[in-house]
Amino acid sequence: MLKWMCSLVVCMAVLDSHAQVADSAKRFVRLDGTVNFRDIGGYATKNGMHVKWGKIYRSDALNRLFDNDLKKLQDLDISFVADFRGPFEAKAAPDRLPAGAVRISLPAGSEHIGDSSNKTLGLQLPPDSSLVSFYRNTAPFRERYKPVFDALLGLQAGNALLYHCTAGKDRTGIATALILYALGVDKTVIVQDYIATNVYRRSANAKAIPAMVKGYGISEKVAGNMMAAREEYIEATFSSLEEQYGSIDNYLKKEMGLNKAKRKQLQALYLTE
Repeated sequence: MLKWMCSLVVCMAVLDSHAQVADSAKRFVRLDGTVNFRDIGGYATKNGMHVKWGKIYRSDALNRLFDNDLKKLQDLDISFVADFRGPFEAKAAPDRLPAGAVRISLPAGSEHIGDSSNKTLGLQLPPDSSLVSFYRNTAPFRERYKPVFDALLGLQAGNALLYHCTAGKDRTGIATALILYALGVDKTVIVQDYIATNVYRRSANAKAIPAMVKGYGISEKVAGNMMAAREEYIEATFSSLEEQYGSIDNYLKKEMGLNKAKRKQLQALYLTE
């Protein structure tokens, strides 16, 4: 049953995110120590521009990187790394970074994730084991994501930025959605990028789900829902922002500091024909 469910999720992701996965040979950065390291470049914007390749990267945890991986990150000119993990996660699995890279910790909303003394995960989950409530909770977003936008605006020419969490799915997925939206990428494409995580994490999730069932005493369904990247999750973030601010554009202006001039500056830095 579990294999069938995982296969169904993967098949749906392949169908819905075909355009994203089709260019994965260029988008996916193959490292020995990660499974979900991607370049978010190449996407077309609504006005006919394209997000630049080789400037903004997203990933899962970096603690398993090998020396050859670090060399590759150096070759990618990654000089700034934003870590969305909480203190327990980061302490248990410290980042390995290339020499000279600046790391900033942005744990807002993740303060208790990875706390081994907390054995009540299963009791805290909603009955349908959905992550919609997590994605609708925008309270930590400003503290977590505004520094990333600030860093993008101040990044030196020739350098690249990387952000990550543990799986490269939830916190990283929301960051990617906000960045791509700010650059003018259509929401449909943003959703495709988000759910493509199901493809890249297929093998890792197949191992993680049984471990979660055993470690937290939750069902396979609950664990599967937690590890999946579902369209309804990222749409919940969009809906929550629209309900609170009237539009995502208003949110980016008010909470991310992207007024008209700064948003134009961001697009000038990270878009090309």
